[in-house]
Parts: sequence; structure tokens; C-alpha cells
Amino acid sequence: MRRSKYRRANDSKWFSGRRRIIAVAATLAAFGGIVTVTQISSASTNDGQKTALAACNNLKAGGDNKLSTNTRRGTYTTNNGQVTQHPDDGAGDVATTEQVRARCRDWVMQNVGNNTNKGRGGKGNNNNGGGNNNGGAASSAPAAGASGAPASAPAGNGGNNNGGGGNNGGNNNGGNNGGGNNNGGGATAAPSTAPPGAGLGILTNSCATSNLPAHDGFQKGDRCVSTEFGEVGSAANNPSLLITQSPRQVNRNQAFTLQVSTRNLIRDRFLAAGQGGYYVESSVLQNGLVRGHFHTACRMLANNNEAPAPEPVPAFFVATEDSKGGRTPDSVTIQVPGLPQSGTAQCASWAGDGSHRIPMMERANQTPAFDVVRVQVR
Repeated sequence: MRRSKYRRANDSKWFSGRRRIIAVAATLAAFGGIVTVTQISSASTNDGQKTALAACNNLKAGGDNKLSTNTRRGTYTTNNGQVTQHPDDGAGDVATTEQVRARCRDWVMQNVGNNTNKGRGGKGNNNNGGGNNNGGAASSAPAAGASGAPASAPAGNGGNNNGGGGNNGGNNNGGNNGGGNNNGGGATAAPSTAPPGAGLGILTNSCATSNLPAHDGFQKGDRCVSTEFGEVGSAANNPSLLITQSPRQVNRNQAFTLQVSTRNLIRDRFLAAGQGGYYVESSVLQNGLVRGHFHTACRMLANNNEAPAPEPVPAFFVATEDSKGGRTPDSVTIQVPGLPQSGTAQCASWAGDGSHRIPMMERANQTPAFDVVRVQVR
């Protein structure tokens, strides 16, 4: 599973890039010429890194976000500091453009060039003329705020069979002495098997056919999300959720609580939407269970006879992350500060994976991990 890691680059860059290559060559030569390095070049690697860094300078933050009206602002804790609540899924935790660009540059320094390409490429044969093993896609640039960020390198061939450089190699990924190295690169070969859903007349299964711009991790519509769905667990391990306690009636602006129970959900993954963490992380399992969090929201219904308009912000919304949860059902108390209008409130809770989506299920006829109650506000 490929995951973006926004780590700050090592402050020491001396032993990197060309210096590292020269140092390795000197070390090899010191062992009596057992290994001879015939050619060393870091030009293409450095060029790739420069291009990626330049792309980071074009990134922009996500802009203003619409927030719920009555939710307490700023991340806070409940249950004696044991439960972390993220109002509006972290939409109020807004990243600046410079923060987004700096994060991108940190990622580039760790992942692009300097022989640190960490793609899932097939291994070429370094035995004087082996190779033609197909490489895989290289690790992509950070999706958080990455509109126009460096794209992932497509799959390609490792080394050729003629003792030369790699076929369609990219980022120093071809081969020395005829074999490909351990990193793929270059052009993608045509698929040899039918894709999932073949023969069903699916409309599309990637953003390659979309005319919409790429989604950048911020809360924007009319975009195409290319993040892979990720890992789906077995039916017995799929998350479930239930609101176990709620009031039937409350007064306006009267605080109340909801009890929410989850099963098969490890509540330890949360990427703030305002930081560009929306729809950017694939689903990840731990011991077969989804890692994520759950949401709770309350909104007022105009009437009970038709589906409500989807765009108004709710009165209350939090995402709950407490590094607890698991196979055994447990319960979390959600504190609602009060609702300002009289009428019928719809209060709902639902599980979310690292990208805030309701977790996938093994079977299509399973019930998603959500629940909803109605509360009369007088």
C-alpha cells in the first residue's frame, strides 16, 4: 500500500545526490577493484527533482470553507481528554499556500531524484544483459494541495536484452551493464487481461477519461478523484455503527449528548479537510480492520416529506478520533452544544476511512456503518 508521508527533509544534504554516488564509487574502488563503476551520471535525476520542485511553486491552498453554525471551533477533546473532536472534519484547520508548497517541497526532496525513487517497480536483471521486467508506478507526489503537483511515473520496462541502457527508462531507471535496476519507469504497456467490470458497459474506471481537473485534497466540487479505493476487509470485519442513546426532545440551545457505538473500526486515522486531506488516502486495513474515524452531524429539516437540500451547512458536525476502537463494540459520547432553531433535527453518525468516505464492504447487500435519529427542538 502506497501512502504519502509528509516528512521534513533531512537537514543534512551533503551525503546525497552526486556526492553520494561519488562516495559509493570510491568505496567500491577501495575493495581492490572487485566492482568497477564504468559510468556515473546524476543529470537526469537532478533535472527531475528541479522540475518537481518547480511544480510545487504552482500549488495553492484550498481557500475558505463553509463551517457548521453551532459547533465549537478548533480541535478539542472530551471524555477527560481521551477523545479528540475535529469540528467540520477539520475544514476550519486551513492550510496556507506557503504551507502547502513547503510540504510539497519536503516530499520532493525525500522522494524525487537522488536515487531515492521508491516506486513499486519490477526488478530488472543486473547480470549483463538480463531484464525486460516491467516496472511499476513510482510513488506519486503528495495529493494534499497537489493541483499541478508532479504526477506519478507510469509503469515501464527495466533493462533491455542488449547490454545497453534501459528501455523507456526514466529518472535513472534503466540499467547498468544491461540489466534494469530496481525501479520502473517509462511508458506503460497495454494490459494483457480484461479490466474489472469488462462486458458490463461501465462508463469509466479512471480519471483518464474525465474532462474535469484533478482533485487536490481540498473541498472542491467538479473535480475528478484519482485516489485508489484501497483495501476492503472481509464481511465479518467490516465496520458497523449504531446511535445507542439520544434524546427525543430538547429546548433550543440546550446542550445534549448522543451515545455512538462502533464495531470493527480503528479510530486512529484523520487527515484534516482544510489541510488538503480530503479524498487523498486509500483505505488501509490493520489486522483486517479499517483505520479511520467517525462523524456526527445535526441539521434542521425543512419538512419530513422530502429529501433536504444537500448544500446548507449543518448546525453541528464533528469527526471523532481517539486511537481506540477495534473488533469489540465500544461507545463514545458526543456532546452537542445545542441547536438554535425549533423544528425537527436530523442527527446522524457514520464511519469514515482515512479519506472521510464510508468504509467499503465485501458484499453489496451489507448495511453501511451509519445511523440516524430525529430530535424535536422546542
